[in-house]
Amino acid sequence: MSTVISTPNNEGLKFEILLIVGIGLAGGFAVGAQAQIAGSMGDRIGGAAGSFKVHLGGALASLALLIVRRGESISEWRHLPWYMLGSGFLGLILYLTLSQTIPKLGATSAISLVVVGQLLVGLLIDHFGLFDASVRSIDSMRIAAAVLLLAGAYMMLR
Repeated sequence: MSTVISTPNNEGLKFEILLIVGIGLAGGFAVGAQAQIAGSMGDRIGGAAGSFKVHLGGALASLALLIVRRGESISEWRHLPWYMLGSGFLGLILYLTLSQTIPKLGATSAISLVVVGQLLVGLLIDHFGLFDASVRSIDSMRIAAAVLLLAGAYMMLR
C-alpha cells in the first residue's frame, strides 16, 4: 500500500483507506469466530450437516439483505462466468476443513493454516490476474511476507 501524505486534499482518501482496513479486519474477525463455531458444530452434528446449517443461515441472511437492497443486479446472474456460479463449493471446502482442523489443532493453528492458504492463493491470483483480478506481480517483498507468514504458521503448530 502506498504511503498517504497528509494534506487537506486527501483527508477523504485517508478516511476511505481506514474504512476499508476496518472492513477487512471485521471480515477477519467474522472468519475467525465462524471458524471456531464451525469446528464445534462439526464435532457435534458432523461436517456436512454443520455446513448445511451454516450455508442455510447465510442464504437466509443474504436474502434479507437482498430484499433490503431491492434485488441489486441479481437478474444478471445468468451472465456470470462458470467459476462464479460454483464458488459456493469453495465455502463447503472451507467449512469442512475447519470442522476437521479446529478440534484437532485448535483455533489459532487452524486459522493460521487457512490464512497461509489464502495468502498463497492470493499471490497466484494477483500475479496471473485470475478471476478478473488486477495483475500485481510477485516480487521479493511479497515472497518475504509469505515466508514470514509460513514461519508464523509453523510456530503456531508447534
